[in-house]
Order: sequence, then C-alpha cells, then structure tokens
Amino acid sequence: MSSLRMCRAVGLPPPPPPLHLNGNFSSSASDSVGMAKPSVAGHKWRLVIAYDGTRYAGWQYQQSPPTIQCIMEKALTQITKVEREDLHLVGAGRTDAGVHAWGQVAHFVTPFNYDSLDTLHAALNGLLPSDIRVREISPAVPIYHYKIYNDTVMDPFQRYYAYHSAYKLNPAVMKEAAKYFIGRHDFSAFANASRNDRAPNPVKNIFSFDVIEKGALLQIEVEGTGFMYRQVRNMVALLIQIGREAIPPGIVPMILASRDRKELAKYSLSAPPHGLCLVAVNYIEQHMQLPSGCPPKSLGRSRTVSRCKLPCY
Repeated sequence: MSSLRMCRAVGLPPPPPPLHLNGNFSSSASDSVGMAKPSVAGHKWRLVIAYDGTRYAGWQYQQSPPTIQCIMEKALTQITKVEREDLHLVGAGRTDAGVHAWGQVAHFVTPFNYDSLDTLHAALNGLLPSDIRVREISPAVPIYHYKIYNDTVMDPFQRYYAYHSAYKLNPAVMKEAAKYFIGRHDFSAFANASRNDRAPNPVKNIFSFDVIEKGALLQIEVEGTGFMYRQVRNMVALLIQIGREAIPPGIVPMILASRDRKELAKYSLSAPPHGLCLVAVNYIEQHMQLPSGCPPKSLGRSRTVSRCKLPCY
C-alpha cells in the first residue's frame, strides 16, 4: 500500500513532498505542499468590533445562516475592492450563535496604505447593519517565525513545522547578516511577483530580525510593518546560504541595494513554506505609531450640535 493510501486509511494527513537538502530550495514548494497560499502582502489593520449576536450564527464564516465574519467581509470587500481570500480577515476569538461582543478584535490586510482611517471607519459603519459596529481601526504589526532543524537526523515531530538542514549552519554569521535587514529598506529584491499584488509598496520597516538557538532548532523571528509575497521565506533562504558559509554576510546590503529579484536568485531561492508561521499580530500602542506614513487610529467621527440661536422666552 502506498504511503498516501495508507494515510487515508488511518485518517492521517498525507506526507509532504521531499525537500531539497542541498540548499537549492524549490520555488514551487508552496504549490506542492498541502497548505494555503499566502494572501497578498501589504498593510494590516486592527478592528475592534461590537455586535448584538441575536440574529447571527456566531463569528466564524458561513453564508447561511449569516455570521459576523461573513457580514464584515462583505462590507470590507465592497469598500476596499479586495477579494475575500486576499483580505484574510482573522478574528482573535470566536463567539457562538446568539453570543454578543463588545470588544471582538480582528485584523485584515490591504495591498495599499490609507491616508486617513476615519473615512474607512465611517464607510464601514455606514454599510454594516445597526447591530454590528466597528468601534476602532488602527495599524497592526505582524510577527513571523521560521524554524530550521539543524541536525543530521530530522526530529519526526518537527517535520511539518521546520525545515531540515542536515548541513551544519553557523548561527553567528546568520545573526550578523540578519542585522542588515533591520530598518527601513526597499525589499524589491526579496519579493516574488504575484498576480494578486496591486501596486504593493516595497518599502518596509523591519523592527527586529533575530536568530535564536534552541538546541538543534534555529528559530528566526522577524517583526515589521508588513511583508510582501514570499519576502520572509526569501530572506530566510539567503540566511541559510550564509549560515552554510557559502557566501559572506555582507552580501545582504548589496542585494538590497540592487532592488532586483534576479540578483537574489544568483544565491538562493525561496525557503519551503512549512517552516514559516505567523505567530502574532501586535496591537501594542507604541508599535501602532511606528510605521512611517501610517494614519492615526480611528475612533469614529464625532459630531457636534451647533448652539441654538433662537431667543428663549
């Protein structure tokens, strides 16, 4: 019995295809591994939502009976003109049918920035039914982790969640190279073209880029204002080649300056997708103010009533 048919017989997921262990990562790995493709990269926005859940079948998306996520996505799609699968609306938690919420937190993605969130805020609440209200909109900061299992024999419990590098890597030179990514740069050389990208901004601000040793596991942690299609996987792939001591750390600023994806392709291709994980989207106040060019958060437009000028008797 083949391994695929055996997995189906016992109810297990099929094994992923074999990975290249010589550092030549397959650029089609994301297509072959049974995982969802990344949505468009760009700007992430945090929502604080209040709703009366009486008429709804909870938060989680379904069209009939309607849910909060379904109604929110229809409104966001109409306003942003971004397809549902590219908005990637994610709730911080789920509520069941009939349950209400005052502070449900969610975030969505757009390939473009906003000059003002007040206009978006007003448009959303204008489209939403009266029992759903967006209380607040603000910028959000994503954090990604990429795991590399660096040992001769792969840990079977890490096989779906970490890339296996049998070749001994040098964490010291990887840490040195990672420092070059920190700051505000044009990352055109590290982004793959995607048919979903609509004039993405290649200039991103990386707050931190750490290489952490945990025994045989190397964990690469990246935090920034946003990431383009395959940007993190491309940066990790170059770090792995540097860790193999095939190229020096100083190659990073040279590739950044080129702004050319073909320049990166001379040294590495994309790292496989299964080692990458979106760990968190930070909603800390000081982080929301860091991204340059981001508008301030919107708490909704306030309206005032002019003082009556008629004489009182």
